[in-house]
Amino acid sequence: MKFDFLPQLPSSNLDDRTFDDLVEESIMRIPRYCPEWTDHNLSDPGITLIELFAWLTDQMLLRFNQVPRKNYVAFLELLGIRLQPPAPAHTELTFYLSSDLPEAYTIPAGLEASTVRTETTPAITFSTDSPLIIGKPQIQHFLTSQTTEDIPQSLRERLANVWTRQPNGLWAGSEQPIYSQQPQPGNCFYLVINSDDSLDGNVLEITFQGAAATPTGINPNQPPRTWEAWDGENWQPVLLKEADDYTKGFSFYEIEQQGTNPAQGADVRLHLPQTWPVTTFTVYRGRWLRCRLTPPGANQEGYNRPPQITGLAVRSIGGTVRATHSTLIQDERLGISNGKPGQSFQLLMPPVLERRENEYIVVTPPGGLPQTWQEVRDFADSSPQDLHYTLDSITGTVQFGPLIREPGQLKRQTKVRSRIQESTNTDETVVQASDLDNAQEHQYGAVPPRGAEIRMLAYRTGGGREGNVQSGSIQFLKSAYPYVASVINYQPAINGADGESLEQAVIRAPRILRTRDRAITAEDFEILAQQGGAGAIARVRCLPASATRQAGTVGLLIVPYANTDGIELGEGIAPQQFAISPALQEQVLKYLDERRLLGVQVQLQEPEYVGVSVQAEVVLEPAYNNPLARTEILRNLRMTLYKYLNPLTGGMEGKGWPFGRPVYISEIMVLLQQTPGVRHLESVLLFAIRKQGDTWRRQSSPEQIIDPGSQGLICSWADTSLRSSHDIQISNR
Repeated sequence: MKFDFLPQLPSSNLDDRTFDDLVEESIMRIPRYCPEWTDHNLSDPGITLIELFAWLTDQMLLRFNQVPRKNYVAFLELLGIRLQPPAPAHTELTFYLSSDLPEAYTIPAGLEASTVRTETTPAITFSTDSPLIIGKPQIQHFLTSQTTEDIPQSLRERLANVWTRQPNGLWAGSEQPIYSQQPQPGNCFYLVINSDDSLDGNVLEITFQGAAATPTGINPNQPPRTWEAWDGENWQPVLLKEADDYTKGFSFYEIEQQGTNPAQGADVRLHLPQTWPVTTFTVYRGRWLRCRLTPPGANQEGYNRPPQITGLAVRSIGGTVRATHSTLIQDERLGISNGKPGQSFQLLMPPVLERRENEYIVVTPPGGLPQTWQEVRDFADSSPQDLHYTLDSITGTVQFGPLIREPGQLKRQTKVRSRIQESTNTDETVVQASDLDNAQEHQYGAVPPRGAEIRMLAYRTGGGREGNVQSGSIQFLKSAYPYVASVINYQPAINGADGESLEQAVIRAPRILRTRDRAITAEDFEILAQQGGAGAIARVRCLPASATRQAGTVGLLIVPYANTDGIELGEGIAPQQFAISPALQEQVLKYLDERRLLGVQVQLQEPEYVGVSVQAEVVLEPAYNNPLARTEILRNLRMTLYKYLNPLTGGMEGKGWPFGRPVYISEIMVLLQQTPGVRHLESVLLFAIRKQGDTWRRQSSPEQIIDPGSQGLICSWADTSLRSSHDIQISNR
């Protein structure tokens, strides 16, 4: 491998002799060393041997003037640079219980779920990162308000002295309107829920018993309302899909028309945020939910009468917890110590993911108690008494402390040997030999005693780009767990990346030497943020001071790695796959927090992605105007566009679309014309796809230039509902 991407500094040629020079020099030496040899013709066998050895010497000189790859790798190792292991993908798993339990239930950390296994692809396993507590919620207050406020102030209690709470937790009584007599957008009601246990990430089912006297006037399939929960900072939407609202927007009249008795109740299923704290608004304290009226959509009517309810109840049927692409290996026996320094052991399932608090090595000496050993990056600061070891995350090799001969001690060793040779006293010689043994070696880190059993208490293996699975792919529990009926991931897994290559490590080395592991300049923050992502981050850009919200704040735009297989499939990469998972965000912020200056705050942000859809009509060369060639050329054109308009592989250099750079219709024309088989273009149109709120919208009119803004990035992906795919047609002209 040639490192041609490194700076090419001027270097001296240690030996500039060529093959011809070597042959000529050898022939000139014949009279001196072998005067009886007088036939120097090219046909002479001796000349053939000279040419052979000249060629071998020429090859040796060629290597002599170069630093081989092995030497460069050794330099990287001396600098302490190690290849980064694969980064695991992250997602959220939602577990549903088989029945309503009488008390709170805990699903432990490490519970594994996987995708389906096929003949060609193995199952991809995810394990939960933390315990999931499914609590027992209770409705404490039912409040209504005429207006929607971020911090509720004007509230009216509807339960006190009106309804009674039954032993099963159901609040029931006379009919109560949940909105004003003339419902208007902005009307809302609140449910304040309490529990002795945590309800973070729980899935609640709220039962509404209603009166079916008159219709409310809305479209029950698209009711103009939204459900939200207070996460401590903002109101987050918690209704996953409309099908989870079995009340049809409290349309009890319509429910009765379908043969269901509203008095028996209908449920609304809500998926709560990962953080749902206890909060006090005015005099009411608890965990807050609200349902507010929204303006009706086009060609739709709003509520003309307020829905009437006669009962309320709530229960928790499951929960959502973060999960990582990993498989947990517990209590693996590595072997028995031989008592020698520098011994190593091999884990069975590399690569090894970043270790957690309960993942370490336990050494049990013969007849002694188990000892906890600590993993270190290297043994530079380890004394002979420190219970340290190193672990190579890629190979899974465990290394214990080495015994090193040091140059300064070797010098003392020479002096001691000279005194031993001059001494004639046997006892004195023994003492000097003892001094010699102590002077020549130094132990870095403790050595497990001979016969000690070495075990890895736990570690996780996994990671890689293959973990970026689509939503709904994880549906199988690796092993049955009590009361857990099903599992699913409603969000795609993101931020998985393959391990670092040697070429990437070579490029990273100069950056490490520049930053010195301290974040001061904008470049330092970019480099260290990428390192803190442990291989999961592809690109980082530090925002200028004018773009940050306040002084003393450093803003970083993060582009994580995503699965690029969609480019080859002609689907592109959707912006959702470039989202920053909470686990990755916490990991990077923690890494930077140890290296930033005091008083500096770091904010991680996602770039403003702008989609581009290309609509073009091409004319092919006559030789390629056949069905097979047409299909292949269309595939190549779409793949070329998805690759070019991409945050990871796009741009002129193929290293990712530059931040803030617009896309011009002229460069798309040049790109399409470079595709083999294309004769010329009839037309090329560019349509922008921009995010408005929580939804993406395709602009109706084409644009000559699509500008993503100074902090934006261009991307492209296929989505039938958005018409975001590239529409390439072949003209018959």
